Amino acid sequence: FDLVISMFGAMFAPRPFDTAREMVRVTRPGGRIVMGNWIPGDPTLIARVLQICAAYTPLPPEGFVSPVTWGMEDSVRERFGAAGIGNDKIMCTRATYTFRHPRAPSAFLALFRDYYGPTMNAFDAAERDGRRLELQAELGRLFETENRGGAFLTEISATYLKVVVQK
Repeated sequence: FDLVISMFGAMFAPRPFDTAREMVRVTRPGGRIVMGNWIPGDPTLIARVLQICAAYTPLPPEGFVSPVTWGMEDSVRERFGAAGIGNDKIMCTRATYTFRHPRAPSAFLALFRDYYGPTMNAFDAAERDGRRLELQAELGRLFETENRGGAFLTEISATYLKVVVQK
């Protein structure tokens, strides 16, 4: 392919070195790979959602590699380097994505609860532990606090690592 794009997707594949190698394999010489990856410990929405959810879910299995390590420049360079890409062919910059939803933050949170894997898992685990309402309240406060769109519109920004690999 001339262009391989993964916006917040490939970062969730279980074997990051294999993922980088496969993206490089399917990209033609002279082509590009572009990724958007959430950044660990970032003070914006997604990193905070993931941090909150982690407190409600069991510890991951041994050998688990956190998806947000794709948001660390050194990890990105190591993975693509192992796939044969020179350091000078990898560019990493921070960028911002603004979530926009035409309803209140509570309705936007409901989408995360029902369709975003990490929050779905956290709500399932919290339900089993009798902590579902606690998780709902904690995430609800976060979505309300971060919202810049007003009472009936949601606009919340999140920072991510934009990765561009030139093959």
